[in-house]
Amino acid sequence: MESLFTSPEFQMSILLFVALAGYLIASRINQSAVIGLILVGIVVGPSVLGLITYTDFVRSLAHLGAVVLLFVIGFEFDIKDIVQPRNGAIALIGVIIPWIGGWGISLAFGFDSASAIFVGTACTATSIAITANVLKELGKLKTEAAKAIIGAAVIDDVLALLVLAISMDMVSGSFTYLGIAFTTIKALAFIVIGAAFGILVISKYLVRLDKTPFVKKYPEFIFIFAMMLAFLYAIGAELVGLSAIVGAFIAGVSFKDVKLHQSRSLKEGAEYLQIIFASIFFVSLGIIADFHALTQEIIIFLVALTIIAIITKVIGCGIPAKLWGLCTKDSLIVGFGMSPRGEVAMIVALIGLEAGIIGQGVYVALVLMSLLTTLVTPLVYRNWFYRGEYCGSDETVTNIDKSN
Repeated sequence: MESLFTSPEFQMSILLFVALAGYLIASRINQSAVIGLILVGIVVGPSVLGLITYTDFVRSLAHLGAVVLLFVIGFEFDIKDIVQPRNGAIALIGVIIPWIGGWGISLAFGFDSASAIFVGTACTATSIAITANVLKELGKLKTEAAKAIIGAAVIDDVLALLVLAISMDMVSGSFTYLGIAFTTIKALAFIVIGAAFGILVISKYLVRLDKTPFVKKYPEFIFIFAMMLAFLYAIGAELVGLSAIVGAFIAGVSFKDVKLHQSRSLKEGAEYLQIIFASIFFVSLGIIADFHALTQEIIIFLVALTIIAIITKVIGCGIPAKLWGLCTKDSLIVGFGMSPRGEVAMIVALIGLEAGIIGQGVYVALVLMSLLTTLVTPLVYRNWFYRGEYCGSDETVTNIDKSN
């Protein structure tokens, strides 16, 4: 019987069952699917029932879900929304202040400098998948605050990559400015070239392809071809050191304006895949959290670290957003929207653990901090920011939507 529970077939079946059941229940009671799915993951994971463990198989399915999710989110954005100077300022300050906060709180709790550097690095991350999904559920992806969050989060991913490279080099004593410059140029080149090629070449080719007799006979062909290209972009992002989700997002942005007549809708087809695989991704965030590994000292450090992680992102991202013209409420929406660390910080923590830079206690604290910051944003958005009137640009968007 034990071998049955650990078989990939059983794990996959129960994972899909609880993921989709969690999605349906959350939708039925009008709550954020993110929170419901994470709580489902905690229940079926090692913390409570122990039915599913965070194996390489589960991890692979979860990452696939994040890739599909960001591909769908990309359809909501124009490339010009991402490359605004405002977003660069939000991302930069939103990386520096959390790093200082994570580094400082770790030293205050008596951890060595190498562990402190890595905790600071984990605090710089932002999980674009979490906030984007919540904004999508609330129908707020077209607001200025949402555009600032998504644009800054993409830039944040590049900056977090650089911070990780710098931290690893500092700990190992092999830091060089040339290596950091090469990593930066490589990442930026991929984003610019990938977006340009997708918009100017691939999108136009898909439109021409849609007019052929072949596609009329096989209307699903272009959707399959577009999904293939999305995963190709994800592969390219990984090859240059970025997260695969950034590549998928750039693919979605590139295909946004493709108008098809004979083929199935790219966005609609991808959204069906997103419901399945993104649900697995959010459940996995609950599965990875094992509350049995907590000690009293780690719990105190976890509480302090989580508070610092949220406050530093709210300050580091909210203040630049305010200075760049967003109203106070939108600035706070940006700050809290950049707070979830999600799978990004978990990956950083795993790298530190496997490299022997941080211990098991710090690793558990980082994983649970990532989980807690992920839970805060949906709660704050639904119960505070998006109740009642909106300020500034949100009012404009709301009025436009009503007039249409």
